[in-house]
Amino acid sequence: MKNVITGAVTETSFNPTEKFENAYVDRKDMEYSYSDGDLYYFMDLETYELQPIDASMLPDGFKFVKENMTCKVMSYKGNVFGVEPPNFVELEITDTDPGFKGDTATNVTKPATVETGAEVKVPLFINPGDRIKIDTRTGEYLERAK
Repeated sequence: MKNVITGAVTETSFNPTEKFENAYVDRKDMEYSYSDGDLYYFMDLETYELQPIDASMLPDGFKFVKENMTCKVMSYKGNVFGVEPPNFVELEITDTDPGFKGDTATNVTKPATVETGAEVKVPLFINPGDRIKIDTRTGEYLERAK
């Protein structure tokens, strides 16, 4: 069994006739508004109320989320236990070494900083000011944004 709130996994044997109540996990689209210290504020798109969420509830991929992006906030009985950022985001490169014409070697990357402050490995031809698409689940560069 997996505890959806703590993430703890427990091995247990059950009698085949045992009955269990269903656990209803609420997954709601909320817009990331801003952060204040360790609290990140998300706005409910229906009621416009702000929900503070502790930084410990955010996954690693949240470093690619910027203000006004929509995320899925998961809760059980009103207690938030997780946040899912969008799977793919488009961000602008703010800092990296300049690319040079002819740098087309395969699988050669360089570090680049995106507008959220996160660092990602990009191909050599990417320049500051370029927009790129990133997979937030892996933190990898996918392609140049159109």
